[in-house]
Amino acid sequence: MIGEREAPRQCLRRWLDAALAAVAPQSCVPPALPEPPERGRTVVVGAGKGAAAMAAAVEAAWPGPLSGAVVVPYGHAAATRSVEVLEAGHPVPDEAGAAATERLLERLDGLGEVDLALVLLSGGGSALLTAPAPPLDITAKQALSRELLRSGAPIDAINTVRRHLSAVKGGRLALRAYPARVATLIISDVPGDDPATIASGPTAGTTTTPETARQVLHRYGVAIPPAAAAALAQGAPPQPGDLRLARVEHRVIAGAQDALQAAAQAARAEGVAPLVLGDAIEGEAREVGRVIAGIGRACTRWATPVAPPCVLLSGGETTVTVRGDGRGGRNTELALAAALALEGRDGYHLLSADTDGIDGSEDNAGAIVGPETLDRARAAGLGAQACLDSNDSYRLLQATGDLLHTGATLTNVNDFRALYIP
Repeated sequence: MIGEREAPRQCLRRWLDAALAAVAPQSCVPPALPEPPERGRTVVVGAGKGAAAMAAAVEAAWPGPLSGAVVVPYGHAAATRSVEVLEAGHPVPDEAGAAATERLLERLDGLGEVDLALVLLSGGGSALLTAPAPPLDITAKQALSRELLRSGAPIDAINTVRRHLSAVKGGRLALRAYPARVATLIISDVPGDDPATIASGPTAGTTTTPETARQVLHRYGVAIPPAAAAALAQGAPPQPGDLRLARVEHRVIAGAQDALQAAAQAARAEGVAPLVLGDAIEGEAREVGRVIAGIGRACTRWATPVAPPCVLLSGGETTVTVRGDGRGGRNTELALAAALALEGRDGYHLLSADTDGIDGSEDNAGAIVGPETLDRARAAGLGAQACLDSNDSYRLLQATGDLLHTGATLTNVNDFRALYIP
């Protein structure tokens, strides 16, 4: 059993590190590589927070020559030899992303049936692959992306809109590589691990329609600009049965469940019983925090669904409906809500973090809260409920010293949460 005062925080961090190691590109890319082409070229393209590290892992294991380009958020580059690494804006697309996407697509031009397009996708790829469908331009797409991100829409709904307002998403990247063979390796940050959803499915056909995108915008109160309406009227991306997608293969090489199982194994080795609640838990961040806290209280009172000492593990992506003008991402908001729900519970500690190392647009991955968090907040003159009401979780947890900083991890399997119960 964990005994020392600071030990719970240290254990939670070790279990997070074990989770991240299991889904790091150097661990999961080499075993999943496809057979090289017998006579043709291999061109590597990709996008996402882990795309550069994935490209480096490909280079270390590939038996022949390579070329290509990948797009990553600023600060997520990795050293590569043959594959060009381009940096761009995330989560809101920018001009650099548009230029990088066009450069990436040009690498696919001229491929033939004997060639291989090796596509590397990870979380963040949707915002980075920026090729607005005419007549939409990058400025209008940036404004629409900001509105969607503030609306509280879940990521799959946001990506549905992105897919239908893009010249590269929804299978259109694969059409650019046609008639080459296409092998797509995916580190999934999407509940369900659907290739059509991850990074908005640049190599996968979609069953959604322009009307689906219109319905999403209407449901979340986002006005449709004239240029977006005109782009939606241009037609739909290819369907899954499109013959031009017949030589496309998808391999999900890592996901949230892999990270959770690795953390469970690490906790079990330290004498703490793990319980994985699920890898696809979604909803408002503050509500999910309260629910996890409630399950924790049941463990203490009834020894169910697992007896202490234990750790409740979960993954998935929550959302935040912005009502205030404070700072903070979904993981700090979840952690603050859980701290409020667990006030007075000695020994409880919760880690909530984005596995890419960036919680929303802040500089932290998330937070680790414990029994002293709210006392430290009060000593700093901050009211926890008031900060939660104004979406100001970052400021409070910065003042209490509970923010968690990992730096860019160069992978992304969505959020990781661990509640330790003594």
